[in-house]
Amino acid sequence: MIRSLCVLVLAGVTSLVAWSQSSSFDTEFEAVQIEVVTQGLSSVWGFTFLPNGDILVTERDGRLRIIQNGVLAEGSISGVPDVYARGQGGLLDVALHPDFEENDWVYLTYAKAHDGNSTTAVARGRLEGMSLLDVEEIWLADSRGRGHYGSRLAFDDQGYLFVSVGDRQANPNEDQANHPAQDRSNHHGTINRLHDDGSIPDDNPFVGQEGIEASIWSYGHRNTQGMVFDAGTGLLWTNEHGPQGGDEVNLVEPGLNYGWPVIGYGVNYGGDPLHDSTHQEGMVQPVHYWVPSIATSGMVAYSGNLFPNWKGNLFVGGLRGQQIARLTMDGTSVVSEETIFEGQGRVRDIRQGPDGALYVGLDGDEDEAGIVRLTPSTKQ
Repeated sequence: MIRSLCVLVLAGVTSLVAWSQSSSFDTEFEAVQIEVVTQGLSSVWGFTFLPNGDILVTERDGRLRIIQNGVLAEGSISGVPDVYARGQGGLLDVALHPDFEENDWVYLTYAKAHDGNSTTAVARGRLEGMSLLDVEEIWLADSRGRGHYGSRLAFDDQGYLFVSVGDRQANPNEDQANHPAQDRSNHHGTINRLHDDGSIPDDNPFVGQEGIEASIWSYGHRNTQGMVFDAGTGLLWTNEHGPQGGDEVNLVEPGLNYGWPVIGYGVNYGGDPLHDSTHQEGMVQPVHYWVPSIATSGMVAYSGNLFPNWKGNLFVGGLRGQQIARLTMDGTSVVSEETIFEGQGRVRDIRQGPDGALYVGLDGDEDEAGIVRLTPSTKQ
């Protein structure tokens, strides 16, 4: 049985300990009710729905949890690879193979200790009960640094797997044109396109080009923590963190350079100038950006029937902003933005459920972390 949330704000942080009647809020087109799906999680990073409606959830410290029939199962799923759970590292995103009902493959991204440092890795295993079996690492990024691992997963309608890798907090102030995110001989600041087994498609844009990693689909990104394939339009959307200002939404297309750190709309931490300009020939402009930053994370293209006025909208989560930004689209352009779900927790991930509701993963400790569900309000 799903219990409801009464929002309690203490020093700007929402606590999931305060249970009572459900909370609701008004938006431009929809009145929305918030219900808690589960609490008792820690540092939620990603989640996905199984065909029967159960939910797989990653906790950054390395646990893969499952919510069955609305109840968080005790313990965690075994078989998860060892993760580098320090700073921004740990167990990150989770996704199902498009043919999961036939092959049971679950995909995970995680920070992995590697070569005296750490990097972003992808593994898959077959889910059987509370175990991952036949677990194999299928891809390892050539990246190193202190943080900014990426690390979202998205399958397109042809079964290709897209993986984001952050710029690993490489210094953006020195020799920007040769920054690792502009150097395609590594995976810093990239979106990568793979077959479902981790091998590289022959039609990737840089295949066969000497000195360029063949998995790269696009580059010049800072730290992409939201990525979604919109099945209705066939478009791949991402969001990425800026520094102090300059968070972006991007329409990702093959072979293109998205500019980090040469161009952008933010400034360095402390307010010093960072970019030479906001535009440069051969570098793609964001579809939308934020100044100041909302610390973007999690993203969904809404296609459900529960909120008919939101069909075709993009929803972007904010960590520092503790909000969701609803973006109304006209083709590939953003025509308006509405801030919803304000001040109710660090939004790490957003998914559309099989019931057409929006599900929101909240980051934090056990009093703050959990998953809530947004449905049309029944208030009169």
